[in-house]
Amino acid sequence: AKINPNDLPLNDSPASLSPSPSIFKKLRKLKASHFLHPTMNSPRPISVVSTFASPSSPCDSTKKPLSLWPGMYHSPVTTALWEARSNIFESLLDPPLNAPPQSQLLTRTPSHSRTTIFYPFSSDFILREQYRDPWNEVRIGILLEDLDALAGTISVKHCSDDDSTTRPLLLVTASVHKIVLKKPICVDIDLKIVASVIWVGRSSIEIQLEVMQSEDKDVKASADSVALTANFIFVARDSKTGKAAPINRLSPETELEQLMFEEAEARNNLRKKKRGGDRREFDHGECKKLQAWLAEGRIFSDMPALADRNSILLKDTRLENSLICQPQQRNIHGRIFGGFLMHRAFELAFSTAYTFAGLVPYFLEVDHVDFLRPVDVGDFLRFKSCVLYTQLDKLDCPLINIEVVAHVTSPEIRSSEVSNTFYFKFTVRPEAKARNNGFKLRNVVPATEEEARHILERMDAEALNSSKQQV
Repeated sequence: AKINPNDLPLNDSPASLSPSPSIFKKLRKLKASHFLHPTMNSPRPISVVSTFASPSSPCDSTKKPLSLWPGMYHSPVTTALWEARSNIFESLLDPPLNAPPQSQLLTRTPSHSRTTIFYPFSSDFILREQYRDPWNEVRIGILLEDLDALAGTISVKHCSDDDSTTRPLLLVTASVHKIVLKKPICVDIDLKIVASVIWVGRSSIEIQLEVMQSEDKDVKASADSVALTANFIFVARDSKTGKAAPINRLSPETELEQLMFEEAEARNNLRKKKRGGDRREFDHGECKKLQAWLAEGRIFSDMPALADRNSILLKDTRLENSLICQPQQRNIHGRIFGGFLMHRAFELAFSTAYTFAGLVPYFLEVDHVDFLRPVDVGDFLRFKSCVLYTQLDKLDCPLINIEVVAHVTSPEIRSSEVSNTFYFKFTVRPEAKARNNGFKLRNVVPATEEEARHILERMDAEALNSSKQQV
């Protein structure tokens, strides 16, 4: 893969919670014209090679080899990113003792930290094999790792003051707003990821990433189109006190950057409102739906022989796996790499959808991810998944909504805390469905009021997101 660095500036002015529809329409037009006629200068890409191959240039003998740096999670992309940002990362790994915090905030532009990664799949056989899945497409789980690594690198670049005498900030993934797959990503065609800062608050920063791939193997004859979009939110902490720390401001330069900033500001305001708000009361229609679900669930418990054969209890869709977090999975701060957690959650979600549908699933989107508490080396981590609900109104594209919850379990003190929640959406691969004419997904039925309320809350969040996208 290859990488390009660039910058984005910041503006802390508040935006309305719900921007006018014209903002979103204008933003879509600007985005479309931007990809057809890109005008932003992109820095020269940084080459990424297979981790099974040696880099083309010999290592600098005066530097510690990258493979020996503590906190490095190895993948083709992370290796290239570390080489590209070696000066910044070296200061993070070995900060001066009792170094003061950054004294003055800087104003950056999106182009300052904008980065492009290039995957030469068409010419690098070893790299291609590292990313290939059974359907000759790019493995989504590994791509999630790359997205998190790239977003983290950009946040470090934006927040750095280029002063080796000040102590660096601790930047951690707080959440993933959405990751949407717009088309299949072929592993035989070259791929690139373009990412930049689109919004900055006092101590949080949002990175937008777009995965692009040409429609044809003949790259010269086909323009790139967006195959996947993702938005990551990071928060900054003082590496000494652990408290929230202010970060460099962002100053959008173009009309598109300004509109993206305002859209991200609105999302941030909505997140704050949802965090601080009380639990929403359900309306009359939702209460009736909840009671109908529970009535059907009681039939499964009391009269299983008479239960609807087209439905299944939520608890019967559950899967689980566990692991001990290893040092090789840590990031530069010594915590478990967020991309690794997303990869493991995705694999479990895929397996859950597979066993539920009985046919090979096809990934559509990550609806939301929360990073509620850090995961440390040595932690006993348990991933628990279930099918929350299905959407069967579109027969050609039935939807399977999966929840994965990660728990950090401490047997010594008999405690278990939720560290992450992940929400994935799948359908069934068209070719698999075509071979099974009688295919039909089942409805998922809650057995308890807690399950029923949780399903309604997720449906409500999904409806809110859909209505915002259609504005």
